[in-house]
Amino acid sequence: MHNSRARQRGVVLIFTLIILLILTIGAVALMRSLNTSLYGAGNLAFRRDLMNQGELAVANVIAEFKTGDLSTSASTLNNNLADNYSATMLPSNGQGVPTALLASTLSTTVGTHAVLTGATPDVTITYVIDRLCSATGTPTGALCVQSTASPTGGTAGNTAVVKPPTATVYRLTARVSGGRAGTQVFLQTTFTRPD
Repeated sequence: MHNSRARQRGVVLIFTLIILLILTIGAVALMRSLNTSLYGAGNLAFRRDLMNQGELAVANVIAEFKTGDLSTSASTLNNNLADNYSATMLPSNGQGVPTALLASTLSTTVGTHAVLTGATPDVTITYVIDRLCSATGTPTGALCVQSTASPTGGTAGNTAVVKPPTATVYRLTARVSGGRAGTQVFLQTTFTRPD
């Protein structure tokens, strides 16, 4: 009788060890899942930060078109490498990113004004501006993508047809590089300016 009690205690110990092993494996799996989730959330936050820093390119280009080298209509008729401006649409890859931003050496395709330092020193913002036209010179509806605004309001007895103003469409593409292991984010926007 004494022998059977000792055997029962040994069986309980084996079952307890097996349950403890299962709980340990579950805890390790939970920790790995938690680390993966935190890593994914960190990557999303890092990507959002790069996108926010890329807005510096938009502010810089808007300033160039308001008061800088590209502020007059005549200054946008021809290419301007110093400001990284192309009067014709740049060749692009399948995703619509100009190939000038994909080149490994940007010195021949990107002007010196088109490289900005982000809010943090490890971030570099490179951008190109292209006019969505097939030829340089005066923009026309046949050569360029243009936006037209329909006139609104009453006629006040005037029967003459008012021609709506046209505005040539420009495209800004920015590549934001930095931080973790050569991470890159591409941003693109279009804007118009009345002709």
